[in-house]
Amino acid sequence: MKENLVITPTYNEIENVELIIRAVMDLDTPFDMLIVDDGSPDGTGAKVKELMEEFPNRLFLEERTEKNGLGTAYLHGFRWALDRDYQYIYEMDADFSHNPNDLPKLYQACKDNGNDMSVGSRYKSGVNVVNWSMKRVLMSYFASKYVQFITGIPINDTTAGFKCYTNKVLQTILNKDKIHFVGYAFQIEMKFKTWKYGYKIEEVPIIFTDRTRGESKMSTKIFKEAFFGVISLKIRSMFKKYIK
Repeated sequence: MKENLVITPTYNEIENVELIIRAVMDLDTPFDMLIVDDGSPDGTGAKVKELMEEFPNRLFLEERTEKNGLGTAYLHGFRWALDRDYQYIYEMDADFSHNPNDLPKLYQACKDNGNDMSVGSRYKSGVNVVNWSMKRVLMSYFASKYVQFITGIPINDTTAGFKCYTNKVLQTILNKDKIHFVGYAFQIEMKFKTWKYGYKIEEVPIIFTDRTRGESKMSTKIFKEAFFGVISLKIRSMFKKYIK
């Protein structure tokens, strides 16, 4: 039985990938790391292979042939983690918008506090975002409020992508349910289903810092998927029984 696995999807993250891997490997709490690379043409996968020799049995790479969306990358990683019996499985971006130093806080929220999911929250205590325009801050904040209003989920940062799942949460969702979204709405759907199945969730305050290297993957299409996806998510839930 293994304990901690951080899953980080990548596409053209050559400027960040070595730095983020070393930051995770240097933590006092041990975390293994799985990079799911979608055929990056910039050499991201090759750099990870090089680093795997330095961190044997701790750093792993799954290469996919094309860019198929954030959600499918994480689902690929979740199944990989469950096949190897990891007990705590994390989502973390490659661009340092999620601070690796916050990983132990997410771990403690599940391991020590008895929660089934922990969420690195930008909005648990005010608005903790660095390097975003006011327009983007407001869009993100009110997107979370919109999701709360439609779904009733008791989480302040419903769109957060920095999370820890226990093994049993992912086993339940992947074995008993279907994930419909692949972009921004994927993050909402996973929290919503964790909550609907009756699992305990804790929000852990973090400071989110926008990337300083590489290019953002955010787009209007992704926001639209989330906006309309929340309504369909709520409607489908009205016709389903959530039994662990």
